[in-house]
Amino acid sequence: MWWKDFSRSLDYLETRADIDLDRMAYFGSSWGAWMSPLFLGQDKRCNLAVLRLCGFPTWQMNPAYDPFHFASRVRIPLLLINGKYDYLFPHEASQVPFFETWGASLDDKRHVLFETAHNVSGYRNEMIREVLDWLDHYFGPAR
Repeated sequence: MWWKDFSRSLDYLETRADIDLDRMAYFGSSWGAWMSPLFLGQDKRCNLAVLRLCGFPTWQMNPAYDPFHFASRVRIPLLLINGKYDYLFPHEASQVPFFETWGASLDDKRHVLFETAHNVSGYRNEMIREVLDWLDHYFGPAR
C-alpha cells in the first residue's frame, strides 16, 4: 500500500502545470530511505534520489519487500548521507552494500559520511550543502 500511495502522489503531481516532471527527486530519511528501492524500482518517474540515514536492513525481511531485491533496478543518481557510527545501518554491513548494489553507475553515486550515529542533525549545514550541490549538479540551479 505504501508503494501505491507513493505512485498516486506522483500521479497527482503529473496533473499540476507548476511541477517540472523532468526534475523530480526522491528524498527519504531512515525508514523512507531504506524503503526507497521498492518505490523507485517500480516507478521510474523520479530522476534522482537523496537518501539520509540509510542502508540495507540488518534484520530478517520478507523477500517480497526486501529492498535488496529492488536496489539494482534503480538506476537514477544517488546521494547517500549517513553517520559513520550508525547503529541501525552499520557502515560496512549495511551502508556499503546498499551503495554498491544501487543500479546507477559509480559516476552517479556519492556516499557522504559524517562523524555521528543515526542522526546527522549536528551536521545540518554540511548536509544541506551536499544536497543542494547534488540537485544543482543534475537539475541546474533553482529557477
